[in-house]
Amino acid sequence: MLAQEAVDHSATVARHLPYLRRYARALTGNQTSGDRYAVAVLEAIVADPGVLGAHGDPKLGLFAVFHSIWSTSGAPVAEAEDALTGAAQAHLAALTPNSREALLLNTIEGFGTADVAAIMGSTEAEAAELIDIALREMEQSVRGAVLVIEDEAIIAMDISAIVEGMGHRVTGTARTHREAVRLAAADRPDLILADIQLADNSSGVEAVNEILAQFGDIPVIFITAFPERLLTGERPEPAFLINKPYTEEQVRSAVSQAMFFSSTDTLHR
Repeated sequence: MLAQEAVDHSATVARHLPYLRRYARALTGNQTSGDRYAVAVLEAIVADPGVLGAHGDPKLGLFAVFHSIWSTSGAPVAEAEDALTGAAQAHLAALTPNSREALLLNTIEGFGTADVAAIMGSTEAEAAELIDIALREMEQSVRGAVLVIEDEAIIAMDISAIVEGMGHRVTGTARTHREAVRLAAADRPDLILADIQLADNSSGVEAVNEILAQFGDIPVIFITAFPERLLTGERPEPAFLINKPYTEEQVRSAVSQAMFFSSTDTLHR
């Protein structure tokens, strides 16, 4: 029985460990430092396997063990591995204490507010407030240029209005692959919002790929009725994927977060 329990724990940890490592890297600033915390979590579970199931959900328990170690260590941020990570860490450091943890758990790792609260040892109301604070602070911290690639005129106008209402500048709206590449070359965007199926049956994904090949990393948000077409693991990996029909809040949240974590030099902070 004990041997079987150990096997079950190992399988559970192995399944969720990549996500814990991703989260640890986002918090600490580099993979080496993040992995040290992951190792500490594994050591804690080996010493007391019961902690993994303390919250009912093993994945939730894994992250809760991480947070018990993270909070007692003072939540230090390590030296960033590259410029992109450094920019993200600099932005995160300016957020209200504990809000970055709540935000990353919610938006990147996909935990609901109740689970975020359980992981962080807070109330659900406190977790929700921390997430809202982080989103507001991110929205207020940067302004940039946005290229909209969308073949439906009404949707393009709506998205542009939302983006401009947030204080960003829309560089243009493109209905085709060729037009998207031309607009990007004429005015380099800090963020791209794109549909994947365009007016002339060209591909928004191919347009984005061509733009990224020219300019390097630019955050991308795909807004599409066909999300399954992007679940291939191939580039470009979207910063966010929003299903049609979308809500204004979904667009605002995705744009704020994608802009916030961008290292583009043209962003206004």
